[in-house]
Amino acid sequence: MKAIGVFCLLLLLGAVMVSAIAVVWTRHQSRVLFVQLTQLQGQRDDLNIEYGQLELEQATWAEPRRIDNEARTKLGMFMPRPQDVRLVQQ
Repeated sequence: MKAIGVFCLLLLLGAVMVSAIAVVWTRHQSRVLFVQLTQLQGQRDDLNIEYGQLELEQATWAEPRRIDNEARTKLGMFMPRPQDVRLVQQ
């Protein structure tokens, strides 16, 4: 009888130790994943800010007045006179 009691006690002690190690490992993994999540959220926020800035820059570059000004100054383009315009029919 005593041998069975000792065996059960050692078995329960082993189960408690395995359970305790599993809890510690799980909490560690949880903390590691939380840190990674926080870093990824920071990256997401940075990318959202950069995306907003790029959209604003694109809107600025695509403004019709700016395109017209660039075409006139850098490319030497101009609006044709009405008599120079020809309509082509298909």
